[in-house]
Amino acid sequence: MVTDTSTSSPDGTGLRGTPVVGGLAYGPALVIRTEVPAEAVERFGDGGFADEAEALAAYDVAVEQVSSGFGAKAASASGAAAEVLTASAGLARDKGLRSAVRKSLRSGDDLLAAVHAAVEQFVGVFTTMGGLMAERATDLRDIERRLVARLIGEAEPGVPTPDRPSVVVAEDLAPADTAGLDPAIVLALVTERGGPTSHTAIIARQLGIPCVVGTAGALELDAGRPLLVDGTAGTVRLDADPAEAERLVAADKEERAALATWAGPGATASGEAVKLLANVADGPSAASASGAPVEGVGLFRTELCFLNRTEEPSVEEQADIYETVLAPFKDVGYVVVRTLDAGSDKPVAFATHEGEENPALGVRGLRLSFDNPGLLERQLDAIALAAERSGTETWVMAPMVATVAEARDFSAAVRERGLKAGVMVEVPSAALLAPRMLEVVDFMSIGTNDLTQYTMAADRMATDLAHLTDPWQPAVLQLIAITAEAGRLAGKPVGVCGEAAADPLLACALVGMGVTSLSMAAAAVRQVGARLGTTTSEQCEDVAEAALGADDPAAGRAAVLEILAR
Repeated sequence: MVTDTSTSSPDGTGLRGTPVVGGLAYGPALVIRTEVPAEAVERFGDGGFADEAEALAAYDVAVEQVSSGFGAKAASASGAAAEVLTASAGLARDKGLRSAVRKSLRSGDDLLAAVHAAVEQFVGVFTTMGGLMAERATDLRDIERRLVARLIGEAEPGVPTPDRPSVVVAEDLAPADTAGLDPAIVLALVTERGGPTSHTAIIARQLGIPCVVGTAGALELDAGRPLLVDGTAGTVRLDADPAEAERLVAADKEERAALATWAGPGATASGEAVKLLANVADGPSAASASGAPVEGVGLFRTELCFLNRTEEPSVEEQADIYETVLAPFKDVGYVVVRTLDAGSDKPVAFATHEGEENPALGVRGLRLSFDNPGLLERQLDAIALAAERSGTETWVMAPMVATVAEARDFSAAVRERGLKAGVMVEVPSAALLAPRMLEVVDFMSIGTNDLTQYTMAADRMATDLAHLTDPWQPAVLQLIAITAEAGRLAGKPVGVCGEAAADPLLACALVGMGVTSLSMAAAAVRQVGARLGTTTSEQCEDVAEAALGADDPAAGRAAVLEILAR
């Protein structure tokens, strides 16, 4: 990508944030403040409800409207957008939230005050939990705004459709807002809050919109002010010469258009093969991804098929669902199925433990099978049945593996069913034990989102800590390098399936460390493949060394850009 390196100085001429989607964009700022009109709230007052029951009935109607709205958006979306919208629909209907509203009503609060108190109660709980659960605070406040709007008879708040191509600037964007963005008219996203693994970042990657998050001072920008956004460097320039900005953007668009013609397969310029795979959530997203230049699926998130299920599906029903994901790749490549990663920010009613003080560090992923082994056994039976029916090569991996014993037991259960067995590297202990784990499994896959969070002990929603939740952090890269080297010595594949794989620059460094496959949103595959195709294996090793030796993410990116520009 063409990068305007002159925007990198954090002085009065620009702002700096965390880059999450590369590309250049130039256009007027559309500053978003998604609040319900105060005058409408004042007119509504206490709502004039006769009693608690009438007020709660109005709340239930509003909940159904908001939840159905999320569901409708999810039905017309795919991939990450559909995933987070479905989760928001479930959160709006949460029984605990309703109970908190009822409790506040009984204590004498009016309905709007009761809704606010209930939401703040859960925001406090989720924020204290930290990690992935803290992400739900943004979603909850978005749900509150939508509920209030419905209750007082106003339209739900959201990002308005720009009347001209614009750069959207906001404190943060809720899933429903981000998922509905039109890349043809939204030139770029700049948010004050959020990190590289926030919902905004994940959906922006899927849509291919240049995006910078964690940008201090963004909301102080004047509406309509021309901005030059560099999603690769993470900068927002305020004083760019219009002619120069347009030239840079035109060159970037030309380069991106060329990338769109890349047709695979993945390889470096010197011919070293690198498997490029897709992350999928269900049958529709798998069918869509099969049309991209990929060699299979590197991450099938099975838990996302069951977020709205209160009872565990039968083996037969699960097999039917899994088959819709496996079948499109019968003649394309293999599919890596991740067993349920329920818990934390992805509660599944029939699996998740309730009332944990810190779900992100609690019973989630493989740990759910410790006191409920049948849950895993039935899922493995269903995966094996779907593999047999579809004829697709199927690998299976477990999330949140921390010990060699866990890896050994899981591998034995998978191999009994004739499938390849692997584990995810999300817990630092798994990276440190990679040589021993690879003695008992067939492959490893690095989930950089959780690995970064757990390595840096940083809440990914804490804007002040966004620099710590960046996968370019040298400590995170060291753990990746350790794991990749263990794979090389064992002669077994080690892939990356976290959001880091979608970063074309970081992809080069990962390959230089020895990573053998990269799995990402299908929309990112061509950019990554094209970048690798112009980079030799020797250059990949050079940029890996530079990134590992950098003091911080910004220095790492700058060093990699310098090497690749030679």
